[in-house]
Amino acid sequence: MLEKNFQMKVHPEIVRRALRIAGLGAIEKEKKPLLSDADVKKRLAWCKQHKDWTVDDWKRVIWTDETKINRFNSDGRQWAWIRSGEQLQNHHVKLMMVKHGGGSIMLWSAITYAGVGWMCKINSNMDKALYKEILQDELEETTTFSIEKLGFSREQVIFQQDNDPKHASNLVKDYLQEQSYQVMEWPLQSPDLNPIENMWALLKRRLNAYDTATKGMNKLYERVTEIWYDQMKPEECRKVIESMPRRIAAVIKAKRKWTKY
Repeated sequence: MLEKNFQMKVHPEIVRRALRIAGLGAIEKEKKPLLSDADVKKRLAWCKQHKDWTVDDWKRVIWTDETKINRFNSDGRQWAWIRSGEQLQNHHVKLMMVKHGGGSIMLWSAITYAGVGWMCKINSNMDKALYKEILQDELEETTTFSIEKLGFSREQVIFQQDNDPKHASNLVKDYLQEQSYQVMEWPLQSPDLNPIENMWALLKRRLNAYDTATKGMNKLYERVTEIWYDQMKPEECRKVIESMPRRIAAVIKAKRKWTKY
């Protein structure tokens, strides 16, 4: 950029040194959604509407989402420490079981203040009919679990989902109304406001900690469900849900920018 804008040739190391002296360091770029002016306004409006909610209010929410799990490197880039001259060990590398391909699975699940919800694998393209089936099965189980653990009535439960078109279909709307769910209005392009995203990231990190990948999609799903039900602790769900007031404050402070969440 210096060479292009100012016709100056500067060695890259000089630039890096100057940046370090200025207190700047390199980071890996995080993926963030593109925010339009309309998205920003809706996010701010939603956050201002909920800025006075307490943790007790957020305890009533069932947070839901879908995610993709890859057989290999589901957590993206990986790093390992190694001494100079040390031979590579299993914990230094990600072992690949096959030469070609890998594949992935799609999942739906939820988290509550009582812990993780029921999980299912999406075996075909999700449409409104399949989504309704998931709500009838996995969401119902999750709601019953949450009510029993937290002592809420069904009418107090708040259901969160994103703005996928199938979620807004009349078929789904009618079902949720019949089941007496309060459905939370959700701002577009706002994964940083959904604490289940942090639990997905934690799930993928724990999956990535295995030395070897599974030998097929069914085995991958078995491993994922074992992690989800056995390793994802209720206190981890509580921690991310209790961060909601801070998330909202961060969005209001950031205005047009993204948050760290």
